[in-house]
Amino acid sequence: MAQTQPISVDDWQTTIRFCGHDFMPLISGALYWPEIDALLVADLHFEKFSSFAPSGQFLPPYDTAMTLQRLEGDIDLTGARKVIALGDSFHRDNGVNTLQPQDRQRLSALTGTLDWVWLAGNHDPSAHALGGHCAAQLAIAGLTFQHEPRPGTKGLVAGHLHPAARIAMNGKSARRSCFAYDDNLMILPAYGASTGSLNILSPAFQGLFDKSALQVVMIGRDRTYPVGSSRLVAR
Repeated sequence: MAQTQPISVDDWQTTIRFCGHDFMPLISGALYWPEIDALLVADLHFEKFSSFAPSGQFLPPYDTAMTLQRLEGDIDLTGARKVIALGDSFHRDNGVNTLQPQDRQRLSALTGTLDWVWLAGNHDPSAHALGGHCAAQLAIAGLTFQHEPRPGTKGLVAGHLHPAARIAMNGKSARRSCFAYDDNLMILPAYGASTGSLNILSPAFQGLFDKSALQVVMIGRDRTYPVGSSRLVAR
């Protein structure tokens, strides 16, 4: 990876304050935590396209390379020394065996250079030997990191649901992936190049957030920006 000057926290456009810690959301869907110099990513879904091959659907296997390129760029941008992958890093457990040689080499370079933690997801629950450390859950500085969100846990950071927000304003609407959080829970958007998204007003999010405390940071074309929950619409 080409090394560039990491972006200054003072220059960041949007800051998420969650459970006493400051985080910087990126337009890629990653979340930078300067306090421990860590990059958080959820739902990479490496090797999703190759997973369709057994059913006779042969898609170009380029999604993993696209996600890796995005990840390398964010590591250069932030200067992160640690990566926490919040589960579903692979679209299926067997995805670790279908990596293209060049993708495996790029991934090995990352896990060999950085302090890397793979958290288990529902798509990839098994530990693997790609480098880094595999775990079901991680606790740091009063926060808990795991794949699936749940209500009632103070300081939980998760993925799994691929949140997106639709906003309405001046007779028009826009739908984008987003970071969603309240006083207890934060859910990151899906990071992978081949992932979809789910409106945070859909039933899947019911009961997870305190609606009176819900905050949303949407991902725009060239920046992230907070939006008021009163602007959220289901369709």
